[in-house]
Amino acid sequence: MGVYLLPSPASLAVFLSSFVTLFVHPRPAIAITRHYKFDVMLQNVTRLCHTKSMVTVNGKFPGPCIVAREGDRLLIKVVNHVQNNISIHWHGIRQLQSGWADGPAYVTQCPIQTGQSYVYNYTIVGQRGTLWWHAHISWLRSTLYGPLIILPKLGTPYPFAKPDKEVPIIFGEWFNADPEAIINQAMQTGGGPNVSDAYTINGLPGPLYNCSAKNTFKLKVKPGKTYLLRLINAALNEELFFSIANHTLTVVGVDAIYVKPFDTETLLIASGQTTDVLLKTKPHHPDAKFFMSARPYVTGQGTFDNSTVAGILEYEVARKTIQSSHTSKRLPLYKPNLPPLNDTSFATNFTSKLRSLASAEFPANVPQKVDRHFFFTVGLGTNPCSKNQTCQGPNGTRFAASVNNVSFVMPTKALLEAHHFGQSKGVYSPNFPISPLIPFDYTGTPQNNTMVSHGTKLVMLPFNTSVELIMQDTSILGAESHPLHLHGFNFFVVGQGFGNFDPKKDPANFNLVDPVERNTVGVPSGGWVAIRFLADNPGVWFLHCHVELHMSWGLMMAWVVLDGKLPNHRLLPPPVDLPKC
Repeated sequence: MGVYLLPSPASLAVFLSSFVTLFVHPRPAIAITRHYKFDVMLQNVTRLCHTKSMVTVNGKFPGPCIVAREGDRLLIKVVNHVQNNISIHWHGIRQLQSGWADGPAYVTQCPIQTGQSYVYNYTIVGQRGTLWWHAHISWLRSTLYGPLIILPKLGTPYPFAKPDKEVPIIFGEWFNADPEAIINQAMQTGGGPNVSDAYTINGLPGPLYNCSAKNTFKLKVKPGKTYLLRLINAALNEELFFSIANHTLTVVGVDAIYVKPFDTETLLIASGQTTDVLLKTKPHHPDAKFFMSARPYVTGQGTFDNSTVAGILEYEVARKTIQSSHTSKRLPLYKPNLPPLNDTSFATNFTSKLRSLASAEFPANVPQKVDRHFFFTVGLGTNPCSKNQTCQGPNGTRFAASVNNVSFVMPTKALLEAHHFGQSKGVYSPNFPISPLIPFDYTGTPQNNTMVSHGTKLVMLPFNTSVELIMQDTSILGAESHPLHLHGFNFFVVGQGFGNFDPKKDPANFNLVDPVERNTVGVPSGGWVAIRFLADNPGVWFLHCHVELHMSWGLMMAWVVLDGKLPNHRLLPPPVDLPKC
């Protein structure tokens, strides 16, 4: 948990009087303000027999778990005690009218500099489930991340069987070297970076890696119980398959949105995504242990960390049998069968099962009419190598990535400030292309010209515009799945397919009744995905690939949603402690 700030005597008196009021007149849905303090600090951490000093929150890896209820206000004071610039993103939080608290550096704020602090101030509106927080500058989220759990309002049940226990499980990557040095070297050489040395479950690589048996996550369960596992993929660069040997998982939510429950032996979780599953344990002690394993789903051409992380599911023994044979014999350890690394058919089949509840209580408010249509190509490309330099990208070039062939150039001022104060000149231009300037066979034989253009270009949207966006993967430098994350909004995934999107035929098959609602979606390798959302949140909102490497190469863009006419449809003024560049 984060550090809870103790109230002052005056506020304590208010608290006690309100407590008495509550006791006499209970109000089950009351919202409260929750205070956390994040001290960003260096901490020595050892994994795989390698000790390194790394950036953490409160000295913890992973960082503290934030717990709140729907409707609560969060005040999270982040104090920067390290040499790096810092910003924290609350991944998936809608940030209605509170765009200043969204967190991506140079988009909604300047980063927090050494010795400075910033209070992230936002209210959770209409969301419940599993989200997470992470650094949103350079590759610092490799160590700066943690769960953000939103419980339903008091007195509001889950739309599924109440679990006996809830367990956050967060996947990450461990680098023996400093990830900042790794990406800096890759950006200098123009080639791909060194990959991670291990995947982790709750910060622990597990027994399948050398010198790691002691650093194993163990989930101790009782027979005949139901556990809500809150799965989060915080890995920098990989989508992951996950399974628990000899156990079935029931998927009940993704990205803090309930879904129609379905059973699966294995699930796919892209970087940035969350998945809530129910694990029903066996009715009797099985006299065995079980691996809970994750390994990457790989579609690209580049190198990747081809390893498997494992935790162990252990059944607790009843006290009366402690002295029995349970403790004296070595229990067999079962391993799950995970899909092949490049199993796109499994990935497609799994994601197609995800549907919104679309119930009276949890409706799927899919925009039925569309005001603005957009078609974005997403994929890799190249930049020319500087004179007098040898580059390690394709044919002596430098790797790049782009949306509609525009590789995003990060500004040195925050985009939201520039927009809010009418100072966009020299910071960004409002002319991001709404479709590729030169149409081509996106998934066919790759083009000879792989060069990208550059710019800080945004799309301007009037308040309450309904948007349909087609995101099309390209085969330039190889087709690849890209998990795209949209800040400030949830969206509905109304369609997806392989090959080139056909605007005449494909929309006829869109699901406008119960499509899954989420904040991060995988654009299929060699295919397309169609999303719809309502631009009802004023501010500047990032859309980017959640593979950190592709972000470093420029696979991102941003939307400006203009203020509406009503007071609650306008962005509030910036807080007084907003960091300066």
